[in-house]
Amino acid sequence: MLKILIPTLMLIPAIWLSPAKWIWQMTTMNGLLIATASLIWMKKPWDTGWSFLSPYLGTDSLSSPLLVLSCWLLPLMVMASQNHMTSEPIPRQRLYITIMVILHSLLILAFGATELLMFYLMFEATLIPTLFLITRWGNQTERLTAGTYFLFYTLAGSLPLLVALLMLQNDTGTLSMLILPYTQPLTHSNWGSGFWWTACLLAFLVKMPLYGIHLWLPKAHVEAPVAGSMVLAAVLLKLGGYGMMRILVILGPLTKELAYPFMVLALWGLIMTAAICLRQTDLKSLIAYSSVGHMGLVVAGILIQTTWGFSGALTLMIAHGLTSSALFCLANTNYERTHTRTMVLARGLQAALPLMGLWWFIASVANLALPPLPNFVAEVSIIMSLWNWSWWTIFLTGTGTLITAGYSLYMFLMTQRGPIPSHILPLPPSHTREHLLIALHLLPLLLLTLKPSLIWGWC
Repeated sequence: MLKILIPTLMLIPAIWLSPAKWIWQMTTMNGLLIATASLIWMKKPWDTGWSFLSPYLGTDSLSSPLLVLSCWLLPLMVMASQNHMTSEPIPRQRLYITIMVILHSLLILAFGATELLMFYLMFEATLIPTLFLITRWGNQTERLTAGTYFLFYTLAGSLPLLVALLMLQNDTGTLSMLILPYTQPLTHSNWGSGFWWTACLLAFLVKMPLYGIHLWLPKAHVEAPVAGSMVLAAVLLKLGGYGMMRILVILGPLTKELAYPFMVLALWGLIMTAAICLRQTDLKSLIAYSSVGHMGLVVAGILIQTTWGFSGALTLMIAHGLTSSALFCLANTNYERTHTRTMVLARGLQAALPLMGLWWFIASVANLALPPLPNFVAEVSIIMSLWNWSWWTIFLTGTGTLITAGYSLYMFLMTQRGPIPSHILPLPPSHTREHLLIALHLLPLLLLTLKPSLIWGWC
């Protein structure tokens, strides 16, 4: 674990000491080397238990795919930000990259933590660099409101979790993830246990986010710079799913009795956010609301507490992380050329940028879960788990899936097909850097189609 974490932290002095003209290239190359080295964390299907253990850090089959995804995202964030940051003064460029590296380091510590309290501290610490990205480098004046929503929603959900963890420490004598699964499971004996269960999950449900407590996400996505949107969609939302998976091992029988309202809210949110996407005019807002719908399916898959549900939820988190991050990058490439996120004003771009049209098509069909992509495998496994739990869920999941296909095709047709509006005819060409950036998102997704066992058979 430290073999990856220490080189990441060493990037910070390198950023401030390297010549100004080599900052972005140096960070990208080092980030790609760290991402390649992180592949050693990937577990074999026959491996079980923890590995790469140190006193407070370690990996297992649940954390290793998310750790690799976090490491893979750092160089992609740097590549995506390079163009729109060139007009900034050099010290601000260095500070921007430093904040991204710090956020990446905190994510490694969060996913690699073997103590629940350390995980909680890193979970909260990721707020600070993300808040700086949104409020300092956001696009419009609304970024301050978005930062306030992001901060207070997350903090309001997280404080009950701290109290619940301290109570758990008092009851069991440990917060180690290596020991807690073997302690006596808690049973639903009184109202206090119900409140304790809710406090344990509330922070993660806000982070996912669950429909109803999701209002911070569209604001944060729309106002954040491209790197902020990428890391929010690809990794920070997955902190919520990862935390739920870790804590539900301990909550045990309580979940069976208390999960019903959250299951209903998650599945109803899948339909509602998909319907909201159909009437969006802002491209980034559409992609942000689609994340809420997909995460609702993940919440349902985790709460169902079956092997297929857990495996499908983890696979969907990885696949959605790559897909949504690619969509935000594509939206940013459109914005840099047309200077608008309104889809009606920036349509028909396939005629001007045909290769970008191909990337848009692959990302859109991945978003609607076209077989045989991992998105499809994950969604089908979750839907089958829910069907096995209760047959009526097929009406909610089926409707949500159909509307998801509708808005994904709507997004592709609105941005790529039709005539180019006269006011955006002089479009600059696409660059190799942009094609490489999207390829590094979508090629891993296509490769996972050939070998899904890398993330599927964790349990």
